[in-house]
Amino acid sequence: MTQSNNISARQSTAASSASKAFTTDPSIDLGPTLSGQERPDPAGIGKKTRRKVVAASFIGNFVEWFDYAVYGYLAVTITAVFFPDSDPTTGLMLTFALFAVSFFVRPLGGFVWGHIGDRVGRREALSWSILIMSAATFCIALIPSYDTIGIWAPILLLIIRVVQGFSASGEYAGASAFLVEYAPANRRGLYAAVVPASTATGLLLGSLLAALLTGVLATEDMHSWGWRLPFLLAAPMGLIGRYIRTKLEDSPVFKELAQEDEAVKAPVSSLFKNHWRQLVQAVGAVLLNAVGFYVILSYMPTYLSQELGLEETASYVATTVALTTYIGFIFLTGMLSDRIGRKKVLMTASIAFVLFTVPAFMLLESGTFAVVILVQILLGGMLALNDGTLPSYLAEMFPTRVRYSGFAVSFNLSNALFGGTAPFVATVLIATSGNVIAPGWYLMAAAVISLVAVACSVETSKKPLA
Repeated sequence: MTQSNNISARQSTAASSASKAFTTDPSIDLGPTLSGQERPDPAGIGKKTRRKVVAASFIGNFVEWFDYAVYGYLAVTITAVFFPDSDPTTGLMLTFALFAVSFFVRPLGGFVWGHIGDRVGRREALSWSILIMSAATFCIALIPSYDTIGIWAPILLLIIRVVQGFSASGEYAGASAFLVEYAPANRRGLYAAVVPASTATGLLLGSLLAALLTGVLATEDMHSWGWRLPFLLAAPMGLIGRYIRTKLEDSPVFKELAQEDEAVKAPVSSLFKNHWRQLVQAVGAVLLNAVGFYVILSYMPTYLSQELGLEETASYVATTVALTTYIGFIFLTGMLSDRIGRKKVLMTASIAFVLFTVPAFMLLESGTFAVVILVQILLGGMLALNDGTLPSYLAEMFPTRVRYSGFAVSFNLSNALFGGTAPFVATVLIATSGNVIAPGWYLMAAAVISLVAVACSVETSKKPLA
């Protein structure tokens, strides 16, 4: 009882100090608190600090998905560099297989980074993950071609992609948890939407660079050195991101747990023992995001050029336009989920994919360039309903003690099984069935599973962070 009273006294003192800060400091960004139900929301956090948190969360995911975008958008070029003796379809399948293999290590990374994030701190995990990830991305630019070192070229590419997968597995989950824990209670959806917006911005820059390079460089130059340029940018961007993160403190709710010595010593074990239902629901909820993200935003340029015969630069332009609108949709979705709840928005996204995905792919098959752009904007808007809501939904689903682990394990497990394999599966489905709209059916199936998972979960937007 004495220990409980001491903890209550400390919480009362903290709440009193927070109240004084709110009334005396005009720089404080006031977010409504859930008085008597939740820790301060977060009390005494200034606008400048929140801006740094947003920037730190943004840049890591930006670097990660910039790399994945470049790899996906330049898949045809990478195939020619690393698998020159294969026919185009087989070579492309091998390139996407390497893309997928790097995802298989992500669940392991989720366990490791989740443990560090929940046991040591969010900042520590995020600072190291961005350093390792950006260094690995930079090293891709240094790999000699197959013509130079033979089979060692794709082997080195595989090794580096595995390192990338391991380091990247802590980014999305950690940044989302960090933002949700810093955000005002009624704006957690909007704050967490920064994470998918940063991934889309990384994809956007990757698409722009791919369009620029393929448009201005001859094929020989692209194969010899042009494809390397985007990967070289990872080093300076990663160093900037690490610097910003080392200047931040851990989130208020995590620091409070640490001060009270309530951090779980084995968060992953606690996750599987005490929160397995939420974990299963989260894996299912992520499925549509995993498949949809890689099919619509990463694989699509290759699909348009290789399967539908659209000119390569035009396919990049179409994807770039769709990505630009998608970023705007993301923030609107985050705000919408704060107003009406996470479940309603996520279920709406799944239903939209069930109804409209296959017709959209039919239009892509028979449409003009303008139709292709409109269909991609439609698909991007549907995906934004899911992507803009999922980070806050997953972060709120798990208590603070296992939040990083719960998010990282569920998100990376689903992405390892269904996300990283999506371009490969889409290519195989088309090759074996002879049907170019096969990826649409794959997306539709993923949406059905996610719909069931979300429907079985509880609403999280109005709940205080536990």
